[in-house]
Amino acid sequence: MKENYDVVIVGSGAAGLYGALQFSDKQSVLVISKRNAELSNSSLAQGGIAAVLDKENDDPKLHIEDTLIAGKYKNNPKAIEVLVNEGPSDVLRLRELGVEFDSDPSGKMLMTLEAGHSRHRIVHHKDFTGKAVTDTLIEIVKSKSNIDFVEDTLVFSVDKAQNGFYIGMLNSDHSITTVSCSYCILATGGIGRVYKYTTNSAIATGDGITFARNLGAKLMHLDRIQFHPTAFAAEKDRERFLISEAVRGEGAVLLNCYGERFAQNYDERGELAPRDVVSEAIIRESMRTNSENFYLDITHKSPDFVRERFPMIYDKCLEEGVDITKQRIPVFPCQHYLMGGIDVDLNAKTSVDRLYAAGECSHTGVHGANRLASNSLLEALVFSRRAAQNIMADIAQGNQGVVTGSEPVYNMGTVPLPKGIRTEIRSTLQDVYFVLKKPEKFEETYKRFTEILTDLESTDYQLTSDYIEAKSLATVAQEIMLEVTRKHQEDY
Repeated sequence: MKENYDVVIVGSGAAGLYGALQFSDKQSVLVISKRNAELSNSSLAQGGIAAVLDKENDDPKLHIEDTLIAGKYKNNPKAIEVLVNEGPSDVLRLRELGVEFDSDPSGKMLMTLEAGHSRHRIVHHKDFTGKAVTDTLIEIVKSKSNIDFVEDTLVFSVDKAQNGFYIGMLNSDHSITTVSCSYCILATGGIGRVYKYTTNSAIATGDGITFARNLGAKLMHLDRIQFHPTAFAAEKDRERFLISEAVRGEGAVLLNCYGERFAQNYDERGELAPRDVVSEAIIRESMRTNSENFYLDITHKSPDFVRERFPMIYDKCLEEGVDITKQRIPVFPCQHYLMGGIDVDLNAKTSVDRLYAAGECSHTGVHGANRLASNSLLEALVFSRRAAQNIMADIAQGNQGVVTGSEPVYNMGTVPLPKGIRTEIRSTLQDVYFVLKKPEKFEETYKRFTEILTDLESTDYQLTSDYIEAKSLATVAQEIMLEVTRKHQEDY
């Protein structure tokens, strides 16, 4: 690791990795992975990547319209046009890089249907597309001479300097390293760990959003949180594995505690309605039946087809004692994705000079109020590439400059972090701001999260990974409740 880089990328999911590969060999790049490189929300993505690659049976206008419908027309139309029109080239580029998308004998990529899409346009690698993408990109990134890649390194501070930033990192041996950079791309993923139950990975604590806020960057719509309707209902795990949208796309039906289909009673699109619609249908049916027992049933399909199409889901369910070729899969909604985040323009630039954000931590406006299935990996690819291109254009114009200023001095702290802070945040948000919200609790919840954050920032707590993540969770939770409280007050 060097002392100075042209670009530091915080995060090693699809956005961070693909963005790193866009830079020429002339740019020095550091990619920082919070844990091991394979642990990211991108790696957990099952369904695939939505892209209009079959112009005979599909049209970019249809993909745009599907995205607008799912997002309740609260999307940024210009961002969607960029996503849909440029995205196919990035998907094809992944294939060139070695990602093995499922294809027919002639080599044509197979495309499946997912909820909210009007055409078969989701390319995939079985049911672990995200892992296939990130594993390929990790291998290539690690082979590049201009890219340094560090794992098990937790960024805890991003400080503005003249012509760039200082990045403070907590290493696995608890030592601290500081590097400077001319440009920083935040690609830190989601906020799932702010909830009691989530499909997100263990690292999804909203760190990038916290860094951006502390730098004065504009945040947008942190209240726009997507709950996936079909997470495996495992009581013992906070981190619940996802039963992909594609399972319903391939014909699985949703059943209540009586074994009855019900989704069509709440929306004519039934199981293939957008995620927020299906999630709300489950919660309302739960209230009607006074039961949280819900199931996906794909047993009417050929066992060989199910095992071949969904090998990871089949194996994961089998570990839980459920053979999905013979038994119904217990499911229930849980936190899945953030549509809001660090506000960026069409080049992924934030309101802070030289600071960029890409992937789930960013708010491009693509998703509107609700993300369309399989648009997330596409967004990560398109806008991380645009971030890199914009940075290289800035460097080419001679705007890079030398990073100067006093290097930050970090306080290691003396007070042990009390137990229970993160648990309280997760349980509270799970109760107050889930599928059906509890507006009567918004204001008191915001005040409580403010108290927690004030304590974390004013007490001389030890600088540990637990403390860093607790502060990120408190920051994100407070911002969510600030936004929902403000909007609720405006509505009344």
